[in-house]
Amino acid sequence: MKFNALIPELSVANIEKSKYFYIDVIGFKIEYERLEDKFAFVSLGEVQIMLEEVNDYWATAPLEHPYGRGVNFQIEVSDVEKIRDKILQNDMNLFRDISEECYRAKDKLHCCKEFLVQDPDGYLLRFSQEYVGNS
Repeated sequence: MKFNALIPELSVANIEKSKYFYIDVIGFKIEYERLEDKFAFVSLGEVQIMLEEVNDYWATAPLEHPYGRGVNFQIEVSDVEKIRDKILQNDMNLFRDISEECYRAKDKLHCCKEFLVQDPDGYLLRFSQEYVGNS
């Protein structure tokens, strides 16, 4: 297995609840886990995330919900509607429904459909599906 150069490790309040969200709802798969540490390494395509139940090992300050304030994780997927629909079927709320956005990078326009959802601990996830835009 090749590890990405950057892999966020998210502190979670309940590893089972987080695994349900990431695996059963979103579609990530477990690459490996350490049950005794309440830790799971999950992936979706080329996206890799580590989940670890809060144990104060990484604590730099008191942890309050929502976790991860000030950051959102953009996750590129092939079908944002499929993931959004699965979230809604599980009676979960979206932070922001699907919208189409275009971002200019130098002389190229990058367009995507994206939506945002908070995981059980409040981490903001931005699922994005790229398409070709007009310059």
